[in-house]
Amino acid sequence: MAKNHGSSIKDDETYEALRDDGYGKEAAARIANAQANDSQHPSKKGGKQPPYEKWTKDELYDRAQELDIDGRSDMTKDELIDALRSR
Repeated sequence: MAKNHGSSIKDDETYEALRDDGYGKEAAARIANAQANDSQHPSKKGGKQPPYEKWTKDELYDRAQELDIDGRSDMTKDELIDALRSR
């Protein structure tokens, strides 16, 4: 039986499964809550942005800055992509 994580987590079972798979607390909560909401479809492809590989390093850096990713100023383009995807 899944542990009750309070009202901030809408689908405790999914949340725990994602955490067991290595997802961070924030990402697991977002995904679990989206799956619990019938109006959201987290398994479908997101917006219209091109893949990160087509972004410039400056664009990737700006996005990393928006997300407050530590160490972004020393990262290569590939490292920025990895950091953004793991966020």
